[in-house]
Amino acid sequence: MKNNNPRVILTLFSIIIGIFIATQIKMKLETYAPVTLKSLQATKAEIISINNEISELNKLIKMKEEELELLENIAKGDDNIIDILLEQIKYNKIHSGRTDLKGPGVVITMYDNPEETVVGFDINDDVIHDVDILNIINDLRIAGAEAISINGEMVLATSEIKCGGPTIRINGRSSATPFVIKAIGDPKLLYAAVNAPGTYGDILKNVYQIGFEPEIQDSITIPGFTRAFNFKYAKKLGEGD
Repeated sequence: MKNNNPRVILTLFSIIIGIFIATQIKMKLETYAPVTLKSLQATKAEIISINNEISELNKLIKMKEEELELLENIAKGDDNIIDILLEQIKYNKIHSGRTDLKGPGVVITMYDNPEETVVGFDINDDVIHDVDILNIINDLRIAGAEAISINGEMVLATSEIKCGGPTIRINGRSSATPFVIKAIGDPKLLYAAVNAPGTYGDILKNVYQIGFEPEIQDSITIPGFTRAFNFKYAKKLGEGD
């Protein structure tokens, strides 16, 4: 006998709709890649990178304000112009990375997981990538690092850090593991920024078994950037207008 009871029809309709919705949700979930600690940290690195850009712009504004104050003092004749210019040259060389720097800080040695057993989701989790170094650099900057180098290359605002197979390119030069990161600043703050529980350095070391050895040192030397700055697209304002 055909059953035309509205309640039965409504119940059957609800079951069909429920099955359809559950199927769609399952299909959606299957299209998303699993969230890993590295993907979360990569997102964090992007946010930190944007904040660093804002910080660099604020520094540029401050520098321009100081230049304006310098010119006003020269115009007033309050200071000896030669002494002012020499001091300005020294300031510019330091902030552009054109001079060697020395001071206390931390030295971090990083290398791929030395164990044969893969501990991550795949073998790529057992090797160092550019994002790993970028995260450590960002953590050091947030902790107040005044100068940073990687395998002897000073890290500038224009420095690129990119994977290239088993090597990483820094300032256009290739470097292989181990990667030695030096940072000048408050040693305790820098050490805590990369070694405290929950930091990116702690995750690399204790979760992914990546070689990560931070060490406080009283005297660190970071060589200045000696090569020419090459700008392909950027030019001085007013030139070629």
